[in-house]
Amino acid sequence: MRKLTYSRAIDEATMQCMEADSRIFVAGQSIGDRKGIYGSTVATTRRFGPARVMDVPNCEAAFAGIAVGAASRGMRPLVIYTRDDFMFLAMDGIFNLAAKWRYMYGNQGGAPVVLRGIVGHGWGQGATHSQSLHSVFGHFAGLRVAAPASPADAKGLLISALQGDDPVVLLENRGLYEVEDEVPEEPVPVPFGKGRIVRAGDDVTIVATSLMVRESARAAEALAVRGVSAEVVDVRSIRPLDEEIICTSVAKTGRLVVADTSWARYGFSAEVAAVVAEHAFDSLRAPVRRVTLPDSPAPVSWPLEEAFNPDADAVAKACLEVLGLEREIAVAVDELARDFVGPY
Repeated sequence: MRKLTYSRAIDEATMQCMEADSRIFVAGQSIGDRKGIYGSTVATTRRFGPARVMDVPNCEAAFAGIAVGAASRGMRPLVIYTRDDFMFLAMDGIFNLAAKWRYMYGNQGGAPVVLRGIVGHGWGQGATHSQSLHSVFGHFAGLRVAAPASPADAKGLLISALQGDDPVVLLENRGLYEVEDEVPEEPVPVPFGKGRIVRAGDDVTIVATSLMVRESARAAEALAVRGVSAEVVDVRSIRPLDEEIICTSVAKTGRLVVADTSWARYGFSAEVAAVVAEHAFDSLRAPVRRVTLPDSPAPVSWPLEEAFNPDADAVAKACLEVLGLEREIAVAVDELARDFVGPY
């Protein structure tokens, strides 16, 4: 199978869906420039032009309302935010209109707007441009929320979103945009609410989302050298959440580490821990460990930013702790640091 980068997979999905459905249009900031939202709208802009691919002003709240209104009248807007932090300005349209539309009007039509929000660290984004908001969006009934971690899922989940009848929030980590992997040429949808096993294992389950799926897979490779078999679960979808794949894996391994790109309190990692406590508690042989951001806003300094964000090293350390291998942690961390710590 041919390979594509994450950003090109998004671009291809957008083009294929727009070719199949004339109601789809794209709007956002920096769409028409040379890089086209970091390369994810270049071919789409070239193919369809300004009639269906539109640069819009920095008016997030106003355009969210326009997009929801257009969706309620039969159009299929795809709105892109260069930073998901900017979606805070559009939350009335997302939470109070799009998410509740179908419920409030007795299932008589909906507002199937698709919103792409981009997040990522690595070049000093600071406290207001680097927040992963999947837990915030996942809290609200009526929304579908996903954080694809692979090029194939970036394409497949966007196709599902554009073909579906519900409002969708897709959160994409900029650190994944240049990752290359196999992607089907056909427009194959990936369903919401269905996770995947990235790597099978028997000793500990690592449930991860977004960029931390990749870091967890790297940690699992390093742990395998030490004789530890880690199973990596990519949930793909935040809402709905594939509880079955999580609990089935924990039932097999008896241990759980949750790796997330956001904070621990009231977040995705807390939800996963609660699901396991409710449905697979008897399977646990050790307390759940969470690998998340420190409980503070993000720094802007690149060295501090690198220290602030969890990586494969932190995931591997948490796995050794739940396995009761604390004495080996210092050695393992030193070994991992040579190969796994640092930016991609």
